[in-house]
Amino acid sequence: MARPIILCADDYALAPGVSRAIVDLIACGRVSATGCMTVSPFWIDHADWLRPWADRVDIGLHLTLTDHRPAGPMPRLAPDGRLPPLGQVMRLALTGGLDPREINAEVARQVALFLTVFGAPPAFIDGHQHVHLLPVIRDAVVSTIKALPGSYLRNCREPMTAILSRGVATTKTLVINQLGRGLARLIERHHLPANDSFRGIYDFSDRVPFADLMARFLDPAPDAFAPRRPLVMCHPGLPDPALRSIDPVTDQRRVEYDFLRSDRFTELLAGRDLSLARLPVSLA
Repeated sequence: MARPIILCADDYALAPGVSRAIVDLIACGRVSATGCMTVSPFWIDHADWLRPWADRVDIGLHLTLTDHRPAGPMPRLAPDGRLPPLGQVMRLALTGGLDPREINAEVARQVALFLTVFGAPPAFIDGHQHVHLLPVIRDAVVSTIKALPGSYLRNCREPMTAILSRGVATTKTLVINQLGRGLARLIERHHLPANDSFRGIYDFSDRVPFADLMARFLDPAPDAFAPRRPLVMCHPGLPDPALRSIDPVTDQRRVEYDFLRSDRFTELLAGRDLSLARLPVSLA
């Protein structure tokens, strides 16, 4: 029997070309989850494109607390109406500079935008640029998930042996893995549904063909660790003027889309004896 793996396309609603690419991949059975940016001005229109696929894939919230406009007023974090870059958010989170009430309110607003527009709760919550791993933010996300039965969290932890064996963006992956320790402890303490293996981190360059990267992300664990709920993130898209104006990752999204749309990808899955699946929350 083929082993299940979750392939999640991040950044839905970031730009029209990103949303169109993700919907096409869903229709072709090439991804099994997608995370939505409800702060995006495109979210209301693009949510309609996803509704026909709600029973086929996990559709979740891609919590956004960097580089975009928040869903509501955040006088401390975004006094000018725009969220700061990741580096600044990280510094504030790690030095006690985030206001828990402000973060809780913004997480609640982004969840409410999902519920109101999509008409159903998010299947999961994760973070744009992994902000859900950071102190204060992770507490707000855990509190939110506890109030959403049936929703799960993205756990960004992976055994170090697997990270070193994979050899893809090792330093970046180890940093994210370390940042994820606090959230992983909360997941365990509160018995929350989550994936138990996380892959897909790289530098968004074309130095290594994406087909080779995906082959490494889909490799089985190198030791006795046998994840039941492995998750691979990806960032497919069709570059358009809207994307180029708001995000530095553009052409590589087309590279990812082309590969995931190709026969090479289905052959890779078959060769690894894998099938794309939704996260079985009942196994948590």
